[in-house]
Amino acid sequence: MSLRPTPDSAPLAAERPDLQRRQLAAGGAMALAALGLGLGGPEARAQGGPVEGRDYVRLPQRQPTSDPARIEVVEFFWYGCPHCYHFEAPLEAWLKKLPADVSFRRAPVAFREVPFVTHQKLFYALEALGQLDALHGKIFAAMHVQRNPLATPDVIFDFVAKNGVDRAKFIEAFNSFGVAGKARQAAALSAGYRIDGTPALGVNGQFYTSGSMAGTHERALAIADWLIGQSRKRG
Repeated sequence: MSLRPTPDSAPLAAERPDLQRRQLAAGGAMALAALGLGLGGPEARAQGGPVEGRDYVRLPQRQPTSDPARIEVVEFFWYGCPHCYHFEAPLEAWLKKLPADVSFRRAPVAFREVPFVTHQKLFYALEALGQLDALHGKIFAAMHVQRNPLATPDVIFDFVAKNGVDRAKFIEAFNSFGVAGKARQAAALSAGYRIDGTPALGVNGQFYTSGSMAGTHERALAIADWLIGQSRKRG
């Protein structure tokens, strides 16, 4: 729910009064579930269903997806974002119920060079070594529970080594052309989706929503479900 999050994680509501209005308009965490997200007509919208421009955005140009045969959901996140940390639990619960025709991937954003690109490379180096699932949650915990910002490569190298990753292999992956290329692709994808805050959810290259738009993380996931349904209808 943060817009271009900063390392000091200043509260967003104080900076963005318009988001307070959006949150008040949301009408509670489970409003969409109670009213029936599958309804797309004027009556549903009048009762608080998802409204384009308020609860989600339709992209002017469709973005590429990794598997055209499936509906793709992309989480745009930053390890240093406290809202992304708090989004993890509801997101993991939601992923357990993901339909077979829906794929999911994460895309770390880079609003500027430091420390965002460093954290992108952390993500993709672990992915390249097959260690991402084991350390993804631990990285969030290190930053937001243990207050270790993992802000420099050397600190990151120490962290992954202490968590069972081969230091030399990680450094090689971290500095590789492949990881740098994936970081650039993630930056291009977030630009294509016009992401200006995290966490956000891109749906099938056509839509995106976020906690700041929806009002709560749970409502953002409910809207994502509705957008998945819309993507099925559109093909």
